[in-house]
Amino acid sequence: MIIYIITTTVKNEFEQEWLQWVKGKRIPEILNTGYFKNYRIYKIKIPTNLGGEVTYVVQYECESMDSYTAYAEKDFRKLHAEYPPKFIGKVTTSRTVMESI
Repeated sequence: MIIYIITTTVKNEFEQEWLQWVKGKRIPEILNTGYFKNYRIYKIKIPTNLGGEVTYVVQYECESMDSYTAYAEKDFRKLHAEYPPKFIGKVTTSRTVMESI
C-alpha cells in the first residue's frame, strides 16, 4: 500500500474557506482520478503552529507505486495548475510518499 501525504499549513483567516474547498472540491478531484481508493484528513493539534496558522494532513491510499507514478505523471500537473489563486501565498504545502510495510 502506498500512502500519498499532502501537508498544508494555512493562515487562520483562510482556514475555513480552504477546508471547505479541499473537502468539497480537491479531495473528490483526486479520488476521481481513479488511482486512489481512500483518504483521511487530519488537523495537527500538537505541536501547534505559532503565528496564526494551522496545519492539515491529507493521506490518500493507492495499491502500488505504479498507481502513484501514473497519477504523478498524468494528473498531478493539471490539478496543481488549477489551485485557486486566492490561496497562493496563504498556504504552504509539502508532499510525501510512503509505503506501508
